[in-house]
Amino acid sequence: MSEHWPQDALIVLGASEEQVPLYQEARRRGIPTIAVDMRPDAPALPFADAALKVSTRNTDAIADALGDACPAGIVCGASDAALASWHALSLRYGTTYVYPKSALAAGDKAAFHAIAASCGITGYGWTASGNPDEVVAEAAGLRFPLVIKPADGSGSKGVTRITRPDDLPAAVAYARSYSASQTVIAEEFVQGRPLAIEVFMRDGRALMTCVKNKEFVDGSFVVRRLRTAQLSSATHDQLEATVERLCRALGLVNGPANFDVVLGTDGQERVIEANARLGGDGVPRLLAAAYGVDVVRALIALALGEPFGGHLVPTRAAHAALELIGSPLVAEGELVTWEGVTEARNTPGITDVELYAKPGDLVRPHDQSGHKIGLLVAAGPSVADASAALKTASALIRPIIRPITETK
Repeated sequence: MSEHWPQDALIVLGASEEQVPLYQEARRRGIPTIAVDMRPDAPALPFADAALKVSTRNTDAIADALGDACPAGIVCGASDAALASWHALSLRYGTTYVYPKSALAAGDKAAFHAIAASCGITGYGWTASGNPDEVVAEAAGLRFPLVIKPADGSGSKGVTRITRPDDLPAAVAYARSYSASQTVIAEEFVQGRPLAIEVFMRDGRALMTCVKNKEFVDGSFVVRRLRTAQLSSATHDQLEATVERLCRALGLVNGPANFDVVLGTDGQERVIEANARLGGDGVPRLLAAAYGVDVVRALIALALGEPFGGHLVPTRAAHAALELIGSPLVAEGELVTWEGVTEARNTPGITDVELYAKPGDLVRPHDQSGHKIGLLVAAGPSVADASAALKTASALIRPIIRPITETK
């Protein structure tokens, strides 16, 4: 029965810190929300009107608990785990917007490589298998260095860069430990300029496209900074045309997607990965700071079957930069306090300061995207202005973390 669920609610699949803006926007509009997340301490739960504490992957359990509820819409933010449920529940409840089943192929890195090849996009060597011995044998014949990762992973979990065949068995075993399907993909490492491309489609065309430069935490594939990229109009148009083709090939004619791309010295883009959903790591904040667009409002409008294009019309043309804050320790620790937060917020050019950890929380090394503990966003009329503001605020804000030592 559904008597205890709010009527005409927006079902939000996931309640991580990345999802908080979805709940805030729904509340601003007076739309009740039902949060679905198995974690009792999920950060966004306090923003929801009701909560269903089950896994977002467990579609049957969600449907059984919701019963004959009549949701106004279903939405998912920066979470790959919930995408299959988004599609299935959209069909079950007959919502106006149905997440396309074909877009789930973006979550399978091997399947996505095949889709990119079918679109005529320049590729590179790779192999994938659920058999670890087969991956090791096939990968040994690729061009080193290689990147080994779970074929169905996200958030930089289980990813290793190796330079010699002897390192393959350990890297494959590590990747498999993060793969729900036990499938590992080995890819030739692509040299060039790493980019992240955010796109929001309407009727099969890119209504909004943002290309960002990516910088990583030292020695990893974990994003540390994002900056709006300076590109020639020809290169921007080329990249936009590529992601449009990929979205259409994925059956994503309406809605957000994001792509990891490397722009080679030959001027050709190699598309590394795709996520057929809203970008994480604070990307909506960066887009708002740079262009005045609101992809969260657009996504909720889409989920409710409303016109959404008006939320994606740029109201300014600034540059923006984002820095993700992680623990400086290489081991687990306890957050004691934050220093310099007020000073960072008051830095000219800073538009957002978000803290995901509070004193007493366990803090892990910043070796996965999900281990970030905060972020800063800066904007300005030039790249130099945005970067200078970010650098100043980054030097001011400091998490004080006490290492956790094991006692025997």
